[in-house]
Amino acid sequence: MYQVDDLIMYGSTGVCKVREITKQDFGGDHADKLYYVLEPLCQSGVIYAPVDNEKVFMRPVISEDEAKDLIDSIPQIHTEIYKNNSMQQLTKHYQAILDTHGCRELLELIKSISMKKVEAMKNNRNLGQIDKKFMKRAEDLLFGEFAAALHVSRDEVEIYVHNRLEE
Repeated sequence: MYQVDDLIMYGSTGVCKVREITKQDFGGDHADKLYYVLEPLCQSGVIYAPVDNEKVFMRPVISEDEAKDLIDSIPQIHTEIYKNNSMQQLTKHYQAILDTHGCRELLELIKSISMKKVEAMKNNRNLGQIDKKFMKRAEDLLFGEFAAALHVSRDEVEIYVHNRLEE
């Protein structure tokens, strides 16, 4: 069970802070259940998530050391460009990667789509909308978690990563 002030990854929302743990009566079979009151760090609002929730993925945010190690590994991450003419298959492929909720997998996805973008630009083409959409979602999730782990703002993450890789 998470504690008040813990930072957790919550589904596709990203990093949330546990504001409180409280009993809520939302009626039905949910009477008097324990809920986390979550505050998303990168968007407004409040989320009430059952403590015994099995539907939405939750895990602790990675540590500062894990974030630094992951950033340091970026040059060694080997990835392939995924191409598929079927928008449905491309979407399925990208969604499956997001659904792993793994930082390394998100990094691989970002790197893969970045390579695809460079290739498209060389051919005077634009990156497809599905690629752009999933690149943004992967960056939002990963960079939000990096920001929390490294104690920097979301806007500073790309600069931090770039500077660390330059060292």
